[in-house]
This record gives sequence, C-alpha cells and structure tokens, in this order.
Amino acid sequence: MIPGAFEYHRPETLGEATGLLSQLGDSARVLAGGHSLIPMMKLRMAAPEHLIDLAAIADLRGIAVGDDIRIGAMVTQAELIAHDGLAAACPLLREAALQIADPQVRYVGTVGGNVANGDPGNDMPGLMQCLGARYSLAGPGGTREVAARDFYISAYETARADDEILTGILVPHPAPGTGYAYEKQKRKIGDYATAAAAVTIGRNGASVAMTNLADRPIWSEAAGKALAAGDAAGAVAAALAEIDPGDDNRGPAEFKRHVAGVMLRRAIDRARARMG
Repeated sequence: MIPGAFEYHRPETLGEATGLLSQLGDSARVLAGGHSLIPMMKLRMAAPEHLIDLAAIADLRGIAVGDDIRIGAMVTQAELIAHDGLAAACPLLREAALQIADPQVRYVGTVGGNVANGDPGNDMPGLMQCLGARYSLAGPGGTREVAARDFYISAYETARADDEILTGILVPHPAPGTGYAYEKQKRKIGDYATAAAAVTIGRNGASVAMTNLADRPIWSEAAGKALAAGDAAGAVAAALAEIDPGDDNRGPAEFKRHVAGVMLRRAIDRARARMG
C-alpha cells in the first residue's frame, strides 16, 4: 500500500517546527528518520494530513561529550556508531546501535525517532532507561526534561505532549570501571528483537532494562538492586516477573520469556566480565 495524501513541511528552525505543530494540531506528525512512521502510513495505521520534516533543523544535530553526553534528536545511528568520543565515554551506546536493523537503516534512522514514538520494539528506549538518560522536549510553552524511566506509558503512548518535539537526549557518564552489555536475539538481520537486555554494573549500583517484552520498555528497579547485591539469579527472576510478552510471529509468550532469561543472563555475565 501507499500512504494517503498529506502536505509536506520542512522548517529550518525549532521555533518554526513547534509553531507548525501547535498550529496544525492532531492533523500533523513530526518526521525524523521515518523508519517507524512511514511503514505505519503505508499500512494506513497512521494517516497524518501534514508531515513536519525535522531534517533541516541544525539545532537537532550533533553529539557533545561534556558534563553529560548530549545526543541531538536527529543524530543517526551511523553517526552515533562513528563518534570516537562517544564510544570512549559510553561504549554501551555504540554496542547497542550496531545491533539495530542494518547499515542502510542506520544511515537514515535517528536516535530521537527511535526513542520518541514509544514503539516497544525499538532498542534505544530500554537502553536509555538502563543508562538513566533524560529527554529534552520543546513546545510552545518552553522546554523541559523528562527521565527516560518516566517517559513510556504504553505502546506508542509517552509523556511527550502532542505539541512538543523531542530535541535531544542527555546521558550521564557511567562511573569508571562500569561493566556493560546489550544482548539481543532476533530472527534475522533487520528484525525487531524477540528479546533484548541492557545491563550496567558499577560502583554506583546496577541497572537492568529489557526490550520488546511488554507494551513498553521495562526498567526493573528490583533487578538492579539484586544485581548490585551480587544476586544474578535474583536479578533475572525479578526482571522476568515484570515483563509481559505476547504471542506473535516471533513466537509464543513462553518462548519469549525463555529467550528473555537467556539474553539477560548473557548480558549480566558479559557486564561482570567487563568491570574494571
């Protein structure tokens, strides 16, 4: 199928973009890389009358490694992978990005688009929860920050207001010596995860998040506390108690639950092996 008719807008400033979004209301959708929205439009699951393309807004690009790591919303997965400073500051980001889709998608798909639309199958939302990231949002009323752990409500429902645009992601620096891992099982290159797990372990504690195992990414506080106390089995049990997989073409729920446990145990083992 092909998308329905729509009017195309390409603002050059963030103020212009938020103004359009406020003016056009529910009839408009923001376009970043398009790898989530365009397929939905082709299937007529989304039918916006207006598309607001963010590609020309320079303020939404760039990676800065300062007190926090700042990633502009329009940074592509390929740019994230290629940035040496980012790879040194937070190697888990690069490790996860390399497992997203395929090179063709990563050259166009954006980090902001991956985290903003609330797709439970996307890799970056759970990862950002694991890392304790914050999202910068801009709208007619100004700017605000929302913790990634508070952002996701259910499938495609987030804390972002309809007239707000996600402008960037702020990631705190992991403590020196932090062990990390992102483990993902998928049917083939380019597919969403059947199950994936992000883990960090360091002197400031541990963090555990899981992907595509509920209607939102799952960050498990209980699993992180168990892992920080040295109880890996307890961490796995706590995380599995919080997921809610469903049956689909990636397998029945019980199979996904089994795979989730395998991915999480692998991630824990690899993160522990990397601790400095």
